[in-house]
Amino acid sequence: MPVHKTSAWPLAHAYAALIVYASLYPFADWRDQGIAPWEFLASPLPRYWTGFDVAANTVGYAPLGFLLALGFLRRHRDAPRRNTGAIALATLVGAGLALAMEALQTYLPSRVPSNVDFALNAAGTLGGAVAAGGLELAGAIDRWGRFRQRWFVAEARGALVLLALWPFALLFPASVPLGLGQVFERLETALAEWLLDTPFLEWLPVRDVELQPLVPGAEMVCVALGTLIPCLLGYSVMQSISRRAVLAGVAVTAGVLATALSAALSWGPVHAWAWLSLPVRLGLVVGLALALVLLPLPRRGCAALVLLALVVHLSLLNQAPASAYFADTLAAWEQGRFIRFNGLAQWLGWLWPYATLVYVLVRVSRAEGGS
Repeated sequence: MPVHKTSAWPLAHAYAALIVYASLYPFADWRDQGIAPWEFLASPLPRYWTGFDVAANTVGYAPLGFLLALGFLRRHRDAPRRNTGAIALATLVGAGLALAMEALQTYLPSRVPSNVDFALNAAGTLGGAVAAGGLELAGAIDRWGRFRQRWFVAEARGALVLLALWPFALLFPASVPLGLGQVFERLETALAEWLLDTPFLEWLPVRDVELQPLVPGAEMVCVALGTLIPCLLGYSVMQSISRRAVLAGVAVTAGVLATALSAALSWGPVHAWAWLSLPVRLGLVVGLALALVLLPLPRRGCAALVLLALVVHLSLLNQAPASAYFADTLAAWEQGRFIRFNGLAQWLGWLWPYATLVYVLVRVSRAEGGS
């Protein structure tokens, strides 16, 4: 039976858009600094660099190379030497995007174009393209298609994309572990600043009561719900109980590792596990236990529970303030070496639960057979 192929082009376009966002963030103070946009190519090599910078600039473009090469491979399945051509085309397109991004950074005072960054971006694109060519040659792409058919329902694409993005959303520091979507306090502050010195400021429905930090019990509930939500999202596109159990284990492990990586990036490797307080540990255990109890639930019931869990989770998180310590952590991301990823990671961390809410609402509003 032929395996249905999902086009890589929409994903490649989306990832390219994310690269543009991350490369040109914060999109402020554009100006002509009297420097030609290509002048960085002939600049001396930087005297100082870190392994973090090398890895980030290389790895950041690898998925783009992978997706572009996969798209070219699918478009020219019967062409001779298609692997070589697809790899070359993907590398050329990725390197062209990297060159454009570095050139545009010439007009952003907060960004510094670099020939080393450009070379690393091109190398990352090449690495991703070679990986796609190698996997295609080994038949791994076709095997993934068959795996997806066995494990997930036909309309699972949206849920799979959200599940794949969830660990990356967790990389941006959260005031509560696994607590994505805490935006109300920042929205109120930003809107108040925007309406300052206007008569409309008085119309702003700012909460008069001072927000109180989450008590340990509420923190435990937030962590439990943050653990349960991706599991239920996966259940909503799966039928097999045993495969749901595997997904729950993988999701919880990915969430814990992503949160530890975020802590290591923010405070140093020594503090990678400092976030595992007693309420957090209990929340992880409760969330995983609930995920196991709900394994037999029908898919439509799982989707409905996702909505309920998201509403309660977001309500609890947004009734609590961000701590001063958390604000210091955000400042390190927003002004330090993470500026290249701050915008992208921040928006993922803020919007993932709301995107999931919209996706599941659309799913449950449709009549689904066999759910």
